Amino acid sequence: MNLKKFLPFAIAIIVFAIASVLYFNPVLSGKQIKQSDITQFIGMSKDVKEYRAEKGEEPYWLDNAFSGMPAYQVSAYYPNDFVRYIDKVIRFLPRPADYLFLYFLSFFLLLTALKVDWKLAVLGSLSFGFSTYLIIIFGAGHNAKAHAIGYIPMVIAGVIYIFRKRYLLGFILTALAMALEIYSNHPQMTYYLGFCLLILVIVEGVEAFKSRTLPVFLKQSAILVAAMLIGIGANSTRLLAMKEYADYSTRGKSELTINPDGTPKEKSTGLDKEYITEYSYGIAETFNLMIPRFMGGGTVEELGEDSNFYQVLEQNAGRSVAKEYSSQVLTYWGKQPIVEAPAYIGAIVFFLFFLGIFLVKGRLKSWLVAATIFSIVLSWGKNFSIITNFFIDYIPLYNKFRAVSSIQVIAELCVPLLGILALKEFFSSENSSEEKENAVKKAFYIVGGISLLFLLFGSSLFAFEGLRDAQYQQLPELIDALIADRKSMLFNDSLRSLLLVLAVAGMLWFYLKGKLKQVPMLIVLGGLMIFDLVSIDANYVNKEDFTSARRVQKPFTATKADTEILKDKGHYRVVNFSVSPMQDGRTSYFHNSIGGYHAAKMKRYQELFDYQIAKNNMEVLNMLNTKYFIISDEQFQENPEANGNAWFVNSLKKVSSANEEIIALDSLSTKSEAVINSEDFNLKADVFQKDSIATINLVKKDLTELIYEANTTSEQFAVFSEIYYKDGWNAYIDGESVPYYRVNYVLRGLEVPVGKHKITFKYEPAVIKTGSSVSLLCYALLLIISIGWFVIKKKKN
Repeated sequence: MNLKKFLPFAIAIIVFAIASVLYFNPVLSGKQIKQSDITQFIGMSKDVKEYRAEKGEEPYWLDNAFSGMPAYQVSAYYPNDFVRYIDKVIRFLPRPADYLFLYFLSFFLLLTALKVDWKLAVLGSLSFGFSTYLIIIFGAGHNAKAHAIGYIPMVIAGVIYIFRKRYLLGFILTALAMALEIYSNHPQMTYYLGFCLLILVIVEGVEAFKSRTLPVFLKQSAILVAAMLIGIGANSTRLLAMKEYADYSTRGKSELTINPDGTPKEKSTGLDKEYITEYSYGIAETFNLMIPRFMGGGTVEELGEDSNFYQVLEQNAGRSVAKEYSSQVLTYWGKQPIVEAPAYIGAIVFFLFFLGIFLVKGRLKSWLVAATIFSIVLSWGKNFSIITNFFIDYIPLYNKFRAVSSIQVIAELCVPLLGILALKEFFSSENSSEEKENAVKKAFYIVGGISLLFLLFGSSLFAFEGLRDAQYQQLPELIDALIADRKSMLFNDSLRSLLLVLAVAGMLWFYLKGKLKQVPMLIVLGGLMIFDLVSIDANYVNKEDFTSARRVQKPFTATKADTEILKDKGHYRVVNFSVSPMQDGRTSYFHNSIGGYHAAKMKRYQELFDYQIAKNNMEVLNMLNTKYFIISDEQFQENPEANGNAWFVNSLKKVSSANEEIIALDSLSTKSEAVINSEDFNLKADVFQKDSIATINLVKKDLTELIYEANTTSEQFAVFSEIYYKDGWNAYIDGESVPYYRVNYVLRGLEVPVGKHKITFKYEPAVIKTGSSVSLLCYALLLIISIGWFVIKKKKN
């Protein structure tokens, strides 16, 4: 009996593993997927990985990007992080097949919690995992996002068990799944999960109020909260480190009230509204959730020889030029800056979603429909600013995340979930044939009607003009040809969606009339659903995205400029002006760069770049010890004026605000003076006797310890070309702890007494020790509560 009970799970796991590996079949030959963000990550994390391999411990700091920053959000392993081993067991397949498998398995657990037949659950899991948005994020390298999305259904499954009074199972699953969700380290996706759960709890609470079962609901809520807290607490080190750093990062509050040009700056405790809403889904663009290339597909698409674009180019520039330029045409005509691919959920899946609206009853439908609408409306961002601005201004943490369009992950989950629940009800004998027929008709009228509308009239409803069309203005007829191709895309995909919906609606209709059996119909339906999604997915992520493991793991080759600079074995920094320095992880692979690639760099450092480095302030570059400027792959320049690792200044310029701090750098002579905010740091002296024979030298350096030797005949003030970060770095003179100060907006400064001294900076983040103790306690609580609960329950039985 036990074997029969678990056989469906075994079959499902085998199916999911095969489907994952088949889609990403190059992993079978040892190839790995090329991912732009992961390539940048390899450059950013090189310091940390080398330190870890050499010393067998975590540095929690890196020096090869942004002149130094905490490594918490780049690469960090934490003590007592046992959930990492559970995650490894679940994600046993080669990457990225492991994430796809996680999608399938997690959604299957959710459908199982909802008592869906295992065959339907397998079908539903495949439809969720192959949703286009969930596939295309692999191409961009958003692995942490995929990781977090993968555990979202599992968390919800635990919550469902609790609300269905399977308390022990629900408690354990919720706690473990939440721990795994937090471990995935994508706060934005976890934050969106919070919205989804909040809507579910509200729906359950309203139902409890109506049915007068509030005491039961409160008990369930208490169990839910306890499980969530334990799951969150198991990640205490990660979360405490994240919270500590968040206050210093671009997600934190800026002290500046002026813009780089001196104009007043809008006050904000998070990111700027324009930055948050840069990627806002168009209201009309929402239709590409069911019609894939409604707005031209991705930013660039390949158009064949039959396209109008190709034919115009061939006539004007020849076949070879036409073939080359037609391989990457700017087909997308929406308003987002870049779109890898349409977030296509599936025409069939959407048809089943609307079938569920008319067939599924109860609070589950209310939750899923409400969450879907909520998700889509918020994804419109600046295109529906009245709602978006409210959330940015008043909803806690909403202004910490950008790319509001990604909140559609809620719809990515809710639409297929309600669709599979619709099939469950469709095959249930509790619903009459008349109810089912009416539901099929209404769903077809809506989804089929939308497809038919754009099939017949779509070409006359829009202008089909894109943001980048000016790139083709040298040949005006090319723009006309491109617009014609965009119209063809809309026509062809509207027809495609209509035919798919018609086929599925027809099958359901014939099943109701006794013309089709359930199993054959499900096989055909499953085949159509997978074809619908995979045929679109394969246009954007396919075997062409894979390459040898060596090229993925070592993606950068040293240029002539890199090779020459690396001959200098000293401690210095490099700026690469051949690229955008603040979007460049490559330079960090070879050098200690003043730039880097990270979405949550330190706010003060970003401001230093915007207000000073972007204006070519050489004094600021000098104080960062920028010794080399890369001009191109072949050329570089040495900067003989770099201040070095540490130097003594004669005077401190005291200011009383962040504005004055950043402005003072406009004309500051950084070798002889430093600026300090007297509101933050109480330092009595501001002038120091010039000592022409005083010396201060860096004698030892690694990521967590810097040792200098100083020799002076009078008290001096030293400035170090190292980033100030008070919640980790501690200063010592001859082994005695001493205070140090933030100077020049981002650097460290220290009073040095007379004589010969050893100055040491050590990175000793207290948050790691505190967090690891709390994490261990939460694991112990989960184990003790679960075992105790099980034993008590067993005794009662």
